[in-house]
Amino acid sequence: MKNYSSSPRLNNHSASHSTDRNSRKRFWLSALGLRFSLRDYGFCMATLLLFCLGSLFYQLNGGPPKVLLEIRQYLGESTFVDDHGPPTPRELPFPSQVIYNRVGKCGSRTVVLLLRILADKHQFNLVSSDIHNKTRLTKHEQVDLMKNISTIPQPFLYTRHVHFLNFTRFRIEQPVYINIIRDPINRFLSNYFFRRFGDWRGEQNHLIRTPQMKDDERYLDINVCIMENYPECSNPRLFYIVPYFCGQHPQCREPGVWAVERAKQNVIDNFLLVGILEELEDVLLLLERLLPHYFSDVLTIYKSPEFWKMGNLTGTVKKHMPTLEALQVLYQRMKYEYDFYNFIRDQFHLTKKKIGLKSTSQNSAHEPEFLRELALRTHEPFEEEEEEEEEEEDVGQEDANIWLVQP
Repeated sequence: MKNYSSSPRLNNHSASHSTDRNSRKRFWLSALGLRFSLRDYGFCMATLLLFCLGSLFYQLNGGPPKVLLEIRQYLGESTFVDDHGPPTPRELPFPSQVIYNRVGKCGSRTVVLLLRILADKHQFNLVSSDIHNKTRLTKHEQVDLMKNISTIPQPFLYTRHVHFLNFTRFRIEQPVYINIIRDPINRFLSNYFFRRFGDWRGEQNHLIRTPQMKDDERYLDINVCIMENYPECSNPRLFYIVPYFCGQHPQCREPGVWAVERAKQNVIDNFLLVGILEELEDVLLLLERLLPHYFSDVLTIYKSPEFWKMGNLTGTVKKHMPTLEALQVLYQRMKYEYDFYNFIRDQFHLTKKKIGLKSTSQNSAHEPEFLRELALRTHEPFEEEEEEEEEEEDVGQEDANIWLVQP
């Protein structure tokens, strides 16, 4: 057999193939060298450096460089996903469900006027109920109201004169509560004279609005009402603020320790803030801190002249303080109201301290001399359009028993 590997012809052929491969390799290397010169290499590195610097500026400034924004604007803001993808769900603030179960004659009209402005400004749903004389509800009325509230598009703020509603009792998500109260005797005096003589609109206007009130009742001296123990100036009518926080249980309307302690616990568990009218500006400031998506800029709006033109500043007409003896009697009858009020005031000052606001410390016990200055201490808000009338006992025995079984 012949050995072709040692053939001169084959060796020459292999050598020529090797030479061709080497020449092609040198050709491509020279071509690459021509295409990527030192200048091109420097250009690529400069581009990479600019990209890195742009990324650095993006992170330091919290956004892209201006030039990139201009390029995006030139090319168009929308993308294919924006035009053809599903709509981006709205990110809801927390909390997105707020209830303001406003207490009568505690500045609620002022706050509602502010909320109407803020709702337009911050785009949340404000639902303000026109029902003023139905604070106590049957079990079925509670369920219907809570279901209606739960269907309001979020974020929302619902406000109404109504005693505390326990949503979790009916397995419904519990909203966050806020509220404002004031010194109990001052609230009582404001309501007493407003029901009889109204505000800046005049007494004749109120005569039309309360035609059922006889002259003997309308012009009844407040000292006589207190000292002779008229129903309007005695319990349970004086036990007014606590039920707004105690709830719908029938025992919440009976002046006593049980109702007060339950009201305090509900405040701790369910209320984000309960302020006092005597320090209304601090209340608004805290609401702005705690609920910025609802109350941002509320203090600026409140202090603006345009806002005060929407209401009146004259307050209740013909209002005067009872005698010292009458105040002492009234204070004793309202001892549970003051127990709760002092608790709320201490909690409010504690919240202010945590936020960093200074508080003027006051004695928790209201002495008779101090009661004489109630009218000077309390800021008079815009008067309420309507003060709720006393309601008849409308909770049946069946509902009362249910409450006792399931507190």
